[in-house]
Amino acid sequence: MAGILNSMKDLMRGIRTLHPFWQLWVMVLMGLNFFCPLIFIDRIEAVCTLIAGMLGAGLGMFLVSRQGFTRLMGLMHIPWIPLVFYLWGRHAGVEPDSLFGIWMTAVIAFNSISLMIDTVDVIRFLRGERSPL
Repeated sequence: MAGILNSMKDLMRGIRTLHPFWQLWVMVLMGLNFFCPLIFIDRIEAVCTLIAGMLGAGLGMFLVSRQGFTRLMGLMHIPWIPLVFYLWGRHAGVEPDSLFGIWMTAVIAFNSISLMIDTVDVIRFLRGERSPL
């Protein structure tokens, strides 16, 4: 249990070292993927989003414990790949102007952008940029 708590602390410490813009970006992502789903917890899309977020957080804690807070952290969002496709497929059946529809659109958009950023970060890591962020 102490190892998990230490990994969580290391992950949060790494986030706090980022430029303020990226700290805000992470907070928006956390809100969309962890807190907002609790509002819609009776919807399967929200449950899937929460599960993908928790899997990603677990992966992030594992990565930071093994590699430190590097560009490889982009791999923590791998669970979002199937999530974005799933939500996109479900999106057509949702009222776009409803609070739920707006949230779902935001999750698809922000997670997709984050995945593009993550892809660049992981490629940069594989090309040799391995210093802590």
